Amino acid sequence: MSIVVAPEVAAALARCGAVVALESTIICHGMSYPKNLQTAMEVEAIVRDNGAIPATIAILDGVPHVGLNSEQLKRLAISGRQFQKTARRDIAHVVASGGNGATTVSATMFFAHKVGIPIFVTGGIGGVHRHGEQTMDVSSDLTELGKTPVAIVSAGVKSILDIPRTLEYLETQGVTVAAYRANEFPAFFTEISGCQVPCRVDSPEECQNNICKQEPASWFWDSYCSAYPQAACSFWENYRVCNTDSSKGGRVQSTSALL
Repeated sequence: MSIVVAPEVAAALARCGAVVALESTIICHGMSYPKNLQTAMEVEAIVRDNGAIPATIAILDGVPHVGLNSEQLKRLAISGRQFQKTARRDIAHVVASGGNGATTVSATMFFAHKVGIPIFVTGGIGGVHRHGEQTMDVSSDLTELGKTPVAIVSAGVKSILDIPRTLEYLETQGVTVAAYRANEFPAFFTEISGCQVPCRVDSPEECQNNICKQEPASWFWDSYCSAYPQAACSFWENYRVCNTDSSKGGRVQSTSALL
């Protein structure tokens, strides 16, 4: 599968620079135009202001793109739901049919790992739905976290989901879950969920150390909506140095995480 990497992203990866992956489902399916475009541009600006290169990921005319220019971002924003919501299972079909796909967490992780981006920032990930023990409605985001070595910085899972069962499922998948300067797992738009996290980190250095000690299994760092972009970028510099293997051309060797 051919993946188009934006020149700015490719240059940053080649020099082991800081790159942060971003999903595109929120642009096409989460907000209406022009608010979605404004938000996408603001998020990319926050990443840049913190010294990293943003890499928004989407499938355009059957071709996966890692890093979008302003015109491509605008196309996503205006097209909205005309772009298929694309999870890991949908990638082959969207690419083979020459379609357009807005990537979810699982698909974004997949492409980020393919090109060597180990950090991914998003709002809320999917989880186990309420009554999931009967319906088996479990987001592919969780299984992707268990097998794809990319660290996710997020605001937890969406509050309408079954958070206790989501945490149990993440444990089953071997995903390290940590909260940044908090003891509770956040519920997307609130800091309080009533669910304790198994791990707390209080500084970018602690984040770096935890991620660097991971085997290629998942890491999920739960942070608050207003804090996660800065947190992702602030610990990146130490993280990328720790994970660079000179024997493999200086490329970043990623480790999965959920923070």
